[in-house]
Amino acid sequence: MIPYATIEDASLALGRNLTTLESLWFDYSAAKSDYYLYCHNILFLFLIFSLVPLPLVFVELARSASGWFDRYKIQPKVKNSFSDMFRCYRDVMKMFILVVGPLQLVSYPSIQMIEIRSGLPLPSFGEIAAQLVVYFLVEDYTNYWVHRFFHSKWGYEKIHHIHHEYTAPIGYAAPYAHWAEVLLLGVPTFLGPAIAPGHMITFWLWIALRQIEAIETHSGYDFPWTLTKFIPFYGGAEYHDYHHYVGGQSQSNFASVFTYCDYIYGTDKGYRFQKKLLQQIKQESKKSNMQNGGDKLD
Repeated sequence: MIPYATIEDASLALGRNLTTLESLWFDYSAAKSDYYLYCHNILFLFLIFSLVPLPLVFVELARSASGWFDRYKIQPKVKNSFSDMFRCYRDVMKMFILVVGPLQLVSYPSIQMIEIRSGLPLPSFGEIAAQLVVYFLVEDYTNYWVHRFFHSKWGYEKIHHIHHEYTAPIGYAAPYAHWAEVLLLGVPTFLGPAIAPGHMITFWLWIALRQIEAIETHSGYDFPWTLTKFIPFYGGAEYHDYHHYVGGQSQSNFASVFTYCDYIYGTDKGYRFQKKLLQQIKQESKKSNMQNGGDKLD
């Protein structure tokens, strides 16, 4: 809660006029408790889980009708009906209501402990960007090792096999998992803000962007216009799709966001071998088609 009664009091304390964004933040948050602001994450996650994968539903249905999107589908032989996708969403919402939502409600003391602030001044765009980079890097590294644990015999059979029910992932399957996996993966997500605590707005952005990234990674489509293709060392949908395609036997592509951990620890060899093999097959097929075309001209 902002400890100022008016915008004038806040300006006096800061020694300058509030920016437009700071004035808007003051108007919205001044009378609200920090706990109330933190619980906004419940609404944000509900909207993200519900709406962000929705365009992929229409793409999948359109692909089933016309086949035009087959060129972007990573596993084109797999088709999902509306009922298949709705069943996944229903199961995710059950997990949200029974685990994710209550976890958000009771985890506020951890936010107090690491001193996520909600007052003024607001962080600069540069500060927000720098902290988000740290959060993604920390989460990616720690998630890598948690994910490798999930692919141990015990971890997979007892917990992680549920997430791998989707060998060809869809957007709604990103948070589809055993409740214990949801809880354990919350640790890597929290570590970044614990190491470099920032503003509540930064924390909101971090939670939202991480879930949106997970949905994109599980989309099942490799669109050439995806902006994440411009991010260095970013894995993306094709990279993670291979992990699901191989399934329970997979000892490859464990990283959640970037590819450097898999490269450093040698857990991307199967993926790189398959990708190289597919490129060779495509080149040989293209060469064969060109030769056949030349023979017909003769």
